[in-house]
Amino acid sequence: MSAALLMPLKCSRHGKLIYKVFTQTQRHRYLSNVYPSAEHLRKFISENTEITGEQSLTPEIRLRLFTPRCRFWRERPELWPFDDPYWAIYWPGGQALSRYVLDNPEVCRDQTVLDLGSGCGASAIAAKLCGAAHVVANDIDTVAAVATQMNCELNGLEPPVCVTTNMIGSEPDAFSLILLGDMFYDEALATHLHSWLDSCVRVHGTKVLIGDPGRAQFESHSIRQLLHQLAQFELPESVREENYGLTFSSVWCYRPEL
Repeated sequence: MSAALLMPLKCSRHGKLIYKVFTQTQRHRYLSNVYPSAEHLRKFISENTEITGEQSLTPEIRLRLFTPRCRFWRERPELWPFDDPYWAIYWPGGQALSRYVLDNPEVCRDQTVLDLGSGCGASAIAAKLCGAAHVVANDIDTVAAVATQMNCELNGLEPPVCVTTNMIGSEPDAFSLILLGDMFYDEALATHLHSWLDSCVRVHGTKVLIGDPGRAQFESHSIRQLLHQLAQFELPESVREENYGLTFSSVWCYRPEL
């Protein structure tokens, strides 16, 4: 399962609600797990999300997300036809990472960038706004890929390349920068990520930036000793209210030589 589909729902009020709802009953799936056309997905996303973002750390980025006014915030879970909609929430680690990129455009300018576990695509959008030469958004959820394309268009950008295969553990491509927001929510995944990121750095000299609000699985993992903190952001009040016990979110640089 993709990292982006395992985001830490339990740490968010609306995420906690979605986690409870979507794990209580078995959802209906499309026959043979085949997704409908991109046109159908675009229509579905448009009808079941709301354009927002003003209350986040990156108010200059507009995103289609779930809000309490959206149908599936309160709809019966068995009516949701796809994989869990983790792409429909703007996680605090991703917010901090996108804010850092926007504040430091030289980090992405002229670089080849991978937004790993891209979800709504906010970090990919930030990279494109800052002049990245090439951006890939990786999330195995086909709906997330379509949502990322739509979110880019909302911000007046050409969509990035969207890859829906799981890249973690694969032969590392020659990206100059990898962005990861809210990926360290599971110890096994964190360990797998650690190994793969180390390969990317060793083989290609890739720079790795990580956004995380201080989740327990991140703070207690051995990779934490190899990270240098670059920035810390105070979360907006609305984001605090939606994330139990989380008031700040930080950005870290992965430095395996430490």
